[in-house]
Amino acid sequence: MNKKVNTMLFILGATVFNVLVSVVSFIVLIIIYGKFIHPRIPESFYSWAVSLILISSIAISILVYRVVLKFLLKKIDIEKYFDPIFVRTNLKR
Repeated sequence: MNKKVNTMLFILGATVFNVLVSVVSFIVLIIIYGKFIHPRIPESFYSWAVSLILISSIAISILVYRVVLKFLLKKIDIEKYFDPIFVRTNLKR
């Protein structure tokens, strides 16, 4: 495989990972809400709670993605395996 294929596979894998983390964190937060918080608050708060859970799951997925990406960048030599996505073609000096 060449660098372009590695780059595209990495982007695809990172996107799938980010979506999976987001879905899993959403499900976990919904379960926590249903077991512990829902019985103690009024029904009118349900729409706000789901909105907050959705935003929280997106924030959690971004944080987890950043931590995993930093770990991978320490382990993998980017210049050796990946091609740059954006390249400057005309540099003015």
